[in-house]
Amino acid sequence: MRLFKCQGCGQAVYFENTRCESCGHTLAFLPQAMTIAALEADGARFRTLTPFGETVRLCANADRKACNWLTAADGDATLCPACRHNHTIPDLTVPSNLERWQRLEQAKRHLFYGLMRLKLPLRNRIDDPDHGLAFDFLADSPDPAGPRILTGHDNGLITIALEEADDAERERRRTQMNEPYRSLLGHFRHETGHYFWDVLVRDGGQLQACRSVFGDDSADYDAALQAHYRDGAPADWQTHYVSQYASTHPWEDWAETWAHYLHIVDTLEMAGAFGIRVKPRLVRDELLTTDIDIDPYDANIDMPAIVDAWLPLTFAINSLNRAMGNPDLYPFVLSPAVVTKLSFVHDIVHRRTVG
Repeated sequence: MRLFKCQGCGQAVYFENTRCESCGHTLAFLPQAMTIAALEADGARFRTLTPFGETVRLCANADRKACNWLTAADGDATLCPACRHNHTIPDLTVPSNLERWQRLEQAKRHLFYGLMRLKLPLRNRIDDPDHGLAFDFLADSPDPAGPRILTGHDNGLITIALEEADDAERERRRTQMNEPYRSLLGHFRHETGHYFWDVLVRDGGQLQACRSVFGDDSADYDAALQAHYRDGAPADWQTHYVSQYASTHPWEDWAETWAHYLHIVDTLEMAGAFGIRVKPRLVRDELLTTDIDIDPYDANIDMPAIVDAWLPLTFAINSLNRAMGNPDLYPFVLSPAVVTKLSFVHDIVHRRTVG
């Protein structure tokens, strides 16, 4: 993610902003230009103040304060490119559902920014009814004895439990499942990892290469999941995996590594946008020093350069969080084995043949 500016006045604005607090212009994200655009009303439509002055409409979900993206004014689509991937939304007559869905949509838009920056294939269920990427946002049954929604992936259809958007419930689950980090954006990134395993690995001719790095995915998944919840992660999991859950099965190892790859490149882009440098005054250690001047989304940047920028940044931000009495922002260790897996993801994302 990066910083943006209002074309009306030059004020710095953020990805989530819908109004410039300096000049009052309506703001929205213009996907084809990957930028926040200041808008001027043009009847029922808008004209952007970007160099090409596109004529656009707000996504239909803007009326529900669930989207701040734009769509073409002369097309049939009323939903933006991100919202076209929605398959099911919750019952919005339930007040709490609307607020939670708005939070989920914010995380989903952030996800799509990264996927689009990486130029990944994003077919929806209109483009590909059988295997397109789609989202079900579902709430638990109001009956305490009724079924509970589980977040997961099935052949391109990703289910996100609406209860995850409740901060208290998400924290309860984080503690219960012994996870040092749990976020809405993290869920989206993890579950799309399963989808892109299908698209880039299985269907992309990289299955054997992937197995050489992540292990044999043909192992019984249900049995592996049961064993994980019964026995926990192996004692040396940090040597081989980015998280305890990654040790469950090669599919989960891939999805967790995929999510971390997206965490890393997106955070580094924002750090670069702020011109962040890490240069400890009292410690002369190259491992703690970096000047983040790379574009981590650039296919020409290799994974070692990304890791070299990432590690000092996480040392610094974790130390800042501790100074505020908070847990580490990035409570993970990138062992050599994990870096190898991240490098594999990096190469697959940029369509490099591996193995």
